[in-house]
Amino acid sequence: MTKKKEQIWDGNVRDAALTILLAVDKNQAYSNLLLNQTINKYKIDAKDRALLTEITYGTLQNKYTLDYYLEPYIRSKVELWVRWLLRLSLYQVVYLSRIPAHAAVNEAVEIAKRRGHQGIASMVNGILRSVQRKGIPSIDLIEDPINRLAIETSHPNWLVERFIENYGVEITTEMLKENNIPPTHTVRVNLLKATVDEVVTLLDQEGITAKQSKLIPECIHIVNGQVAHTNVFKKGLVTIQDESSMMPANVLNPNNGWKVLDMCAAPGGKTTHLAEKMNNKGSILATDIHPHKLDLIEETSSRLGLDIIQTAPVDGRKAAEYLQKESFDAVLVDAPCSGLGVMRRKPDIKYTKREEDFESLHKIQLQLLDNAVQVLKDEGRLVYSTCTVDRLENEGTVRAFLASHPEMELASIENLPKELVDRQENGMLQVFPHDFGSDGFFVALFRKKAGSHA
Repeated sequence: MTKKKEQIWDGNVRDAALTILLAVDKNQAYSNLLLNQTINKYKIDAKDRALLTEITYGTLQNKYTLDYYLEPYIRSKVELWVRWLLRLSLYQVVYLSRIPAHAAVNEAVEIAKRRGHQGIASMVNGILRSVQRKGIPSIDLIEDPINRLAIETSHPNWLVERFIENYGVEITTEMLKENNIPPTHTVRVNLLKATVDEVVTLLDQEGITAKQSKLIPECIHIVNGQVAHTNVFKKGLVTIQDESSMMPANVLNPNNGWKVLDMCAAPGGKTTHLAEKMNNKGSILATDIHPHKLDLIEETSSRLGLDIIQTAPVDGRKAAEYLQKESFDAVLVDAPCSGLGVMRRKPDIKYTKREEDFESLHKIQLQLLDNAVQVLKDEGRLVYSTCTVDRLENEGTVRAFLASHPEMELASIENLPKELVDRQENGMLQVFPHDFGSDGFFVALFRKKAGSHA
């Protein structure tokens, strides 16, 4: 490969998007991380940044749908990069009305020449021109209803079947369609430094349009602009966090002066939220299995002006071996999970997850909870949360945990808005992506019975 072909950024947004898509496919790299790295490394301006983000995520989100549209027109086997180039180009033609179709096709041909040769360029041109002339095949032609929904929303068949088995066709259809809609950008206001109204005003002064959420009081929805580059962010008045992931700290609702353990804490969004809820009084031990990620927690704590958080590289599955038994007033277990609730932020998840992953994650989740019980005081609170919508990882883990720990009981979730409180079932709250436009998320609140011994 020549140096020209390896170059990720020469001012060509579509070429950069193609490079990212290939890395995601070949190396199982995370699209959101690669996108951010590309934008930051090459200092891509706002206009190009928006297009790069849209065509990268859009092509990934709709991969199976685009393949269905292309299938009648691809006569022979094509190289991986060519297939991604065709997907990328067809995404612009089908989904983006403001980009002229001829511009997307011409750009695809130029990229094919640079990365390959004239023969490949001619084939790409022929395929895309044929699609333009003859149109895309109707998804209604797919007879099997599960396969039709899978292609329409670009999710694997097995996952569609699993969701329907868990929640029925209606919820599944709404959720899968929502997964392809770009997420709302939200931030959490650091109420120790400013009020929500003050932050909205300050953001407006920096050219960022924002409005308070109707759901979580300390949450602000960003209508436009990049918060991370503002003085409001740099001075620690806000933290970038999805609205759903603000639920666990509210549900745990720790008191000032408590000793709290955040067991899977990196990158620290929920840890710092807990510290703010405690008015920066008491102590929080933030542990994570990955030592290098603890730096992120310390950086965020420092920016927010929080000094009650200590970090330690501890595998939560062995926490009881390292930490004093029955010494914490509250424990948060925001467990590793399949991430099925955040697929619109990380569209690669739906193509890389396997059905066998769920059982192994379920076991890890139970090991974490087993250790949490041992370090929790009598009458202490334990919150279990995930960013997934899978029943085995959520309700299945809760029920298995309760079956092996009679000293624990589910408690009613109260410290949330009525719309959320009313959705809980026996102390378990499942939020779907289509409910409030936030991530899919699960929270359960436990209480350790008085006089029990782990």
